[in-house]
Amino acid sequence: MQSPTFCVREIPIYGDLILSPMDGFSDLPFRSLCRELGSAMSYTEFVNVDELQGKKGGSQRAHKKLVYTHSERPIVFQIYGHDVDRLVETAVRLQERGPDIIDINMGCYVKKISERGAGAGMLRYPDRIASLFSRLSQELDIPTTGKIRLGWDADERNYLDIAHAIADSGSSLLAVHGRTRAQAYKGAADWDAIAEIKAALSIPVIGNGDVTSVADIDKIKAHTGCDGVMIGRGAIGNPWIFSRKDREDVLTSEKVNLVRKHLAANLEFYGAQLGLILFRKHIARYIPENPRDREWRLSLLTCERADEFVALVERQRASVSQPLTQNLPLAV
Repeated sequence: MQSPTFCVREIPIYGDLILSPMDGFSDLPFRSLCRELGSAMSYTEFVNVDELQGKKGGSQRAHKKLVYTHSERPIVFQIYGHDVDRLVETAVRLQERGPDIIDINMGCYVKKISERGAGAGMLRYPDRIASLFSRLSQELDIPTTGKIRLGWDADERNYLDIAHAIADSGSSLLAVHGRTRAQAYKGAADWDAIAEIKAALSIPVIGNGDVTSVADIDKIKAHTGCDGVMIGRGAIGNPWIFSRKDREDVLTSEKVNLVRKHLAANLEFYGAQLGLILFRKHIARYIPENPRDREWRLSLLTCERADEFVALVERQRASVSQPLTQNLPLAV
């Protein structure tokens, strides 16, 4: 029997590649595709704990982000907020919905979130983080984990203090994006800092940042010693990376079939109109901008009916003169 790559407390994880939780992208349709291709865990999009409360039980949109299927297990609910009491209360309630793990987002750099002390804003308060994870480990039956950046900015790179506060307070895994909040996605990810964190902790550490190819996977693992690799932007338009295949190594037939499958999943989950609208951001990444495909790409991005969208995909596939089993340069 295959041995797990690592464990999140008692939960075995089979595989070292994981789709990163991304707002607007890591929904059920895309997560499921990435799991089929090799992503070892499923993190939901991050959800504001405030949106899960209220007289009517919270926002329907927020709750929809937490819908999952059995095939996604282990499933991780990722939540964020600035108030420890509310985070703990929400996590306890969410446990009833059957997630395997609850993760705290401490990496979102968006101004309206971080400047009110949530997301990466929590990194300025190590004592608050320690209190949060201590309470979560006491009040939840399932493991708790965290995802962080390296600090608030270049003057507050307190990642080792934060990592110890999380691990010493009962967390079972830490994912680390190798940039500060101020960097957002600018500059190079600091893999040296991830290596420091890995060396300092006894719990599994997942490395994240600047992984866009199969070669990058091997490089970050060798550089940091991390237990797994979390891939975000590098997986959008290229979910085959979880099968350790670079985009240029994917057959045209595989690309077309996945586009069709992804669209069908979107339409089923969101409905015909919204499903198509939300799929446009994916098709924009599946088909890079180039002169040859410009007209077809524009047609897909402005298409307003699902049946017409499918017809456009089929028409393009039929127009390819070479056999579909051949590895074509077409960017579908």
